[in-house]
Amino acid sequence: MKTLLALTFAAALVCTSGTLIAQDNMGNMSHDSMSASNAKAAHIVGKISDDGKTFTSDKDGKSWNIDNPDAVKGHEGHHVVLHANVNADAGSVHVNSLKMAKDGMKKDSSM
Repeated sequence: MKTLLALTFAAALVCTSGTLIAQDNMGNMSHDSMSASNAKAAHIVGKISDDGKTFTSDKDGKSWNIDNPDAVKGHEGHHVVLHANVNADAGSVHVNSLKMAKDGMKKDSSM
């Protein structure tokens, strides 16, 4: 009976310490990785700036920093539909893909 109690206590101790270690590792996450987890996938219609570093939404005129400007290379100054992860906290978008907007597309729509 004492052996069973000791084994149960030891197992509970191991499980608890494993949980504490996992929680401690969460505290070590960088701000960027935490911000990335706040991003939401969306389709956004708007214009890419002439330098390719920002995107302005047609819907509300909000300007977003493009965190991966290489993804929009060659589309500077174009009116496009972005398929992107939007991080409102950071004021940025991570472009997954884009296509040229059709004439008359003037609103944002979420996925």
